[in-house]
Amino acid sequence: MTGTATRPAADQPQAAPTGGPTGAGDLLALDPAAQDLLFRAARTANTFTDEPVTDAQVRAIHDLVRYGPTALNAQPLRILLLRSPAARARLLPHVSRGNRAKTAAAPLVAVLAADVDFHERLPELFPHQPRARDWLGDRAERVAQARFNATLQIGYLVVGVRAAGLAAGPMAGFDPVGVRQEFFPDGRHEVLLLMNIGRPGPHAWHDRLPRLDAAEVITTL
Repeated sequence: MTGTATRPAADQPQAAPTGGPTGAGDLLALDPAAQDLLFRAARTANTFTDEPVTDAQVRAIHDLVRYGPTALNAQPLRILLLRSPAARARLLPHVSRGNRAKTAAAPLVAVLAADVDFHERLPELFPHQPRARDWLGDRAERVAQARFNATLQIGYLVVGVRAAGLAAGPMAGFDPVGVRQEFFPDGRHEVLLLMNIGRPGPHAWHDRLPRLDAAEVITTL
C-alpha cells in the first residue's frame, strides 16, 4: 500500500452515531478509528480527485479481501479494471446518463463479474472434495451460485477499498447485457456491478440517509 493510501479526504464526513447504547463500539475488537474508516464515516463517493489508484493498491486490497468466505471456496468474482481512455469509451455508452460523467472522470473503474464456470477451479480451491466439480454440472445452478457468491465478494471488496483509504462508488445503473457483450464475449461471465474507485473529491457526498435500528432488523427466537 502506498504511503498516501490512508490520507483522509478534505471533505471526509464525520462518523455517524452508532445508534446503539453508549460505549457500544467498545464491544467490538476493531479500534474506533478503524470502525469509522470502514463503516461509520465511509461513504459512496460521487466525485473523485485525479490522484491515480495504483496496481499496488489494487493488489493490496485484493490480498486483504480474498479471505472472505464463499460457498465451496469458489471465489467466482472476476474484476476487469478499465484504465485507458479507449477502454472507458467502450463502457460509457452502456452506462446510465446519471452515472456517465462520474464514471468518465473516476481514476479507476472496475467491472465486477461472476465467472459461471468457476467450478473448473474447484479441484484446486476445494481439494478435500475431489468430486465437487461434478456437483455443478447444471449451468443454471452454477449461474445462481456464481452470482450469489460473487455478490458476497463485492461486499468484501467495498470494505477493502475503504481500508485502503479510498472510496468506492458501486453502481447498478448500466446495461449489463451490453457490458457483457462488449467486454466478456466468451459467454462465461455475468456482469453484476460497476465500481468507481479513487480518492473522494469535492462535494463527493450526499446527505446520509437513515439506517434501520437493530431492533427493526434482528429477531430472536
